[in-house]
Amino acid sequence: MNGIKFKLSLLGFLEFAIWGSYLTSLNNFLARNGFSNEIGWFYAVQGIVSLIMPSLIGIIADRWIQAQKVLSLCHLIGGLFMGAAGVYCMTAETIAFGPLFTLYTVSVAFFMPTIGLNNSVAFNALTKAGLDTVKAFPPIRIWGTIGFICAMLFVNFARSQGATFQTSYMQLLTSATFSFITAAYALTMPQCPVSKANADAPLVDKLGLRAFALFKQKKMAIFFIFSMLLGVSLQITNGYANTYISSFEGVARYADAWAARNANAIIAISQCSETLCILLIPFCLKRFGIKGVMLMAMFAWVLRFGLFGAGNPSSGVWMLILSCIVYGIAFDFFNVSGGLYVDKETSPEIRSSAQGLFMIMTNGFGATIGTVSAMYIVNHFVGSQPTPELKLEGWRTCWFIFAAYALIVGLLFMLIFKDTKTKASASEIDDEAEMPSGLVS
Repeated sequence: MNGIKFKLSLLGFLEFAIWGSYLTSLNNFLARNGFSNEIGWFYAVQGIVSLIMPSLIGIIADRWIQAQKVLSLCHLIGGLFMGAAGVYCMTAETIAFGPLFTLYTVSVAFFMPTIGLNNSVAFNALTKAGLDTVKAFPPIRIWGTIGFICAMLFVNFARSQGATFQTSYMQLLTSATFSFITAAYALTMPQCPVSKANADAPLVDKLGLRAFALFKQKKMAIFFIFSMLLGVSLQITNGYANTYISSFEGVARYADAWAARNANAIIAISQCSETLCILLIPFCLKRFGIKGVMLMAMFAWVLRFGLFGAGNPSSGVWMLILSCIVYGIAFDFFNVSGGLYVDKETSPEIRSSAQGLFMIMTNGFGATIGTVSAMYIVNHFVGSQPTPELKLEGWRTCWFIFAAYALIVGLLFMLIFKDTKTKASASEIDDEAEMPSGLVS
């Protein structure tokens, strides 16, 4: 690995370590501090800020301040507010929802744009080095997922004052520490250009909103609507998987199970699967076509939720593990094949905006609707139960509801969505499979 590839790999590692420090375990900390009924809002806010902040920060990076400096500034601000959230939780006699949620929201608002900025900085550096971004970037991007996994495992096993980081405010301080390191490290990246060529362009073009005109086309409208419906599933396990697995500790026959006490380690299998399933995409696309691969993703969500509901950390731990393995198919197959479909069906002048619209529908509207809806379902079936045993039954009901939803969406997609180009060309598949699959979820 040459110098620039190593530098960018480390940047990606740090970028996603920030996220992995709390994304899958924050729900555990919240539940233990009396915020079980509000968990959904902490995950929904990621989708809400993603509707606005990436575009606004992107305009600043394109026109006024070099992207690597904006990346550094965003991580600095995000780290300060995440650190402030951790210090608040550490010092407050009683943690209140308002202050914690406000500090957390500001931090997330500045973190979410950094995912795109990180890519921009990497593409610029690779281009300056004379490297093919399509071939050079994927191995670099994999280190982001590795960073996410390492951070998850760190907060799972690290302990402070008798408690693991995954159950305490220390996960927030860990994330803040990674943010500060990344903020300093980003300034060592090659300089990115700024351009004022589009300064007089309409605001609708600057924000990439022109792609919304695609809704006038029936097939694209159907595709984007189903993208949103599938996006509903994206953040549910991030928001509740750790709390669910950890809840088995309260049931006598599962109290000593290793998996119940190491939920983040079990969930980390999902991210490992994600990195491996990318390798299957070229074969599956050639064999089954875009619609077939997208259907695999949808029905994989059925298994993801169904196996979670049926499993347990003792004799049924294999179902939890299998649920984490199929997550790679559920997440990667839709993101990659969906991105390829958008690329094939849109004109070059709005192609980037159309990809942004795809992300807005899935990680913006879809994920927000999904986490808020899941919150109300979990609060009804779990939060209202008086004993750990009844709460466990409530959890199982929730996961089966989520599985039934994913099954209905998959069946409707199979019946309604018509793709006249059922098979992608070999060159298109190879190029797309080498591109990053999207956000870690």
